[in-house]
Amino acid sequence: MLQAGDTVVAGISGGADSVCLLFMLREMQKRISFTLLGAHVNHGIRREAAEDALFTEALCKRLGIPFFLEEVDVRKLAEQQGCSTEEAGRQARYAFFRRILRTWEGKGGGRERIAVAHNLNDRAETMLFHLFRGSGLTGLGSIQPLRKNEGEPDIIRPLLSVSRKEIEEYLTGIGEKWCIDSTNEEDTYTRNRIRHHILPYAEEAVAGGAIAHMGNTADILSEAADYVAKETRKALGQCGAAGEAGGTGLSVKEVLKLHPFLQKQLILLCMEELAPGRRDIGAVHVDAAHELFTRSGNRSVQLPCDLEAVREYETVWFRRREGSVPYSQSVFSEKNLPLLREGEAVEIPLDGAKVLECRLLFYEKTMNIPQNPYTKWLDYDKIKRPLVLRTRKPGDYLTVSKDGGKKSLQDYMVDEKIPRGERDKIWLLAEDSHVLWVIGYRISGHYKVEESTKRILQVRLRGGR
Repeated sequence: MLQAGDTVVAGISGGADSVCLLFMLREMQKRISFTLLGAHVNHGIRREAAEDALFTEALCKRLGIPFFLEEVDVRKLAEQQGCSTEEAGRQARYAFFRRILRTWEGKGGGRERIAVAHNLNDRAETMLFHLFRGSGLTGLGSIQPLRKNEGEPDIIRPLLSVSRKEIEEYLTGIGEKWCIDSTNEEDTYTRNRIRHHILPYAEEAVAGGAIAHMGNTADILSEAADYVAKETRKALGQCGAAGEAGGTGLSVKEVLKLHPFLQKQLILLCMEELAPGRRDIGAVHVDAAHELFTRSGNRSVQLPCDLEAVREYETVWFRRREGSVPYSQSVFSEKNLPLLREGEAVEIPLDGAKVLECRLLFYEKTMNIPQNPYTKWLDYDKIKRPLVLRTRKPGDYLTVSKDGGKKSLQDYMVDEKIPRGERDKIWLLAEDSHVLWVIGYRISGHYKVEESTKRILQVRLRGGR
């Protein structure tokens, strides 16, 4: 994690974990010569947040550690980005830490590091969180001691093998105080419910040392995930078929020689290389593509992120659908676009010559709602999550009646007699699985403009056929 000459920014909230982290790093400086900086972000959510900032500043000053403070309106940031306050706060903290490292003039020429205070309990909570939501080996490996970030400072977690109880006992033993975050005592967040109810019960009623045992298991699963990743890469070299630009071909014969688990990991790898981040790709899609190998005959499967898997005789090809845009351009998060001001337009290129034009308008009752099938008005204030521009996926639906009645997108397309071969080519504007607009067809009734509407998102398709 550390070597001589490194520059380390420690995230200090003022809680027991981060105070312990600061003292731990100070002790490490006696053995390894590195630069240590302290950083605190005031999220502005709690009334006592200003007191926490003063506490951390005084602590760093007493220890002779350079201190940096930033104040962020996390609630406003979460609203702009269409995410939770928890996620907005995390993004703000890491952006601040990276900015400190970029501008710090006292760097000794070594590596840049961000140190955070995740502990053994945090790791167990995250492991259960991923398990309950559904996860593979990587997710069950939970938080890692060292996270490498290509082109960015690596993140280190020196306290990951230390329990919260040990941390508090240590600070009490050396006579150091810490701040109490009142939000950690609430059951509002899923992680807090795991922390307050599930883990204590496991320790008391299932097995003493359960949290430590989960940490050991996370290490084993992380090693397993690393091993599987290397074996999957090796299998790609053995099973890959040549001959198609812009896609990956796998030999059916060679893939079926592998263990079924490795077969599916190989399929997932082919998808990930075409759609980095695995957005919207789940086990159901891997299983659907896997059937191309186990059932004979030339067939195809439509996948998320504008991907398709096609069996052609004894080869299965993974590639982007014809005419699709690069994956990074196919996602449109309207809440993240500060350029969406009144009257100004933002344009998103689709396939071919088509462009989706988005414009924010303030609604007046004298305005006439467009009847053009390629121009639609949506109630902007009913949109609560980032919008995604994509093709269909399982679970999509529209609201079709005033009382909120829903219809699956599949049923809607059948009722509209849309040809089967065209259904996967139609662009959708969606909020999670709720389709706002089947482009060229109808919008969801939930987002219709009403008398109470204040702001309108106008979306218009231009160009193409």
